[in-house]
Amino acid sequence: MRSDLVRCSSILVFIPTYNECKNVERLFKGILDLGLELDVLFMDDNSPDGTGAILDGLAKENPSLKVIHRSGKLGIGSAHQEGIRWAYAQGYQRLVTMDSDFTHPPEYIATLLNNAGEFDVVVGSRYMLPDSLKEWNWYRKFLTRLGHFLTYFFLRLKYDATGALRLYRLDRIPSQAFDLVSSNGYAFLYESLFILNFNKFRIKEIPIKLFARSYGHSKMRLRDIWQSFQLLVVIFGHTIFDRKRFKIK
Repeated sequence: MRSDLVRCSSILVFIPTYNECKNVERLFKGILDLGLELDVLFMDDNSPDGTGAILDGLAKENPSLKVIHRSGKLGIGSAHQEGIRWAYAQGYQRLVTMDSDFTHPPEYIATLLNNAGEFDVVVGSRYMLPDSLKEWNWYRKFLTRLGHFLTYFFLRLKYDATGALRLYRLDRIPSQAFDLVSSNGYAFLYESLFILNFNKFRIKEIPIKLFARSYGHSKMRLRDIWQSFQLLVVIFGHTIFDRKRFKIK
């Protein structure tokens, strides 16, 4: 982890990475081109393709860029957990989370921020536009829509609960909300949104159109899908027998 982490803004954009050497430089430039006053935190899980070294080089030239290196591929959920804790510790008021593969164009950062005034969470929704997933292949479309159906069926979440493009108002959401999240994997996304919704934080969706990955391939494995489904069933059981488990104290 870099030791000279100094907050330059009240807004942080958090981006976890693993093997994104062909994307991160262009992505960071795209964020800079927005002309917004914000910091960017990349968290790299010891990518063997040299992503971490590229990020370190960018950070030397840009004080608004922060880099945290982890020891290995520890899970997307644990990366979000660590990034959120870091944002609270550094005193950021707004946190934007997004993927590093250009499925989330940087332009949506401004849209998220513009919609955060009276809301605690802003979620990029892939279901508000009829052609949002037009460029995705049938398998990714199927998994995405299946996840949306299951999170609504089991948890009654009407939002796009499995996407990572979000804004959190950390100045309104206590850190204890995220302490209640148990998943270290992809299920973090729907579990965290469920807990925030359960505790009646104000959530707004904005329509987004997603593009195919610029480089590389999806890192979700069948094991990840199965583990996410298992946790979904566990959470559903808690909603029936132990609803206090989700209440912020």
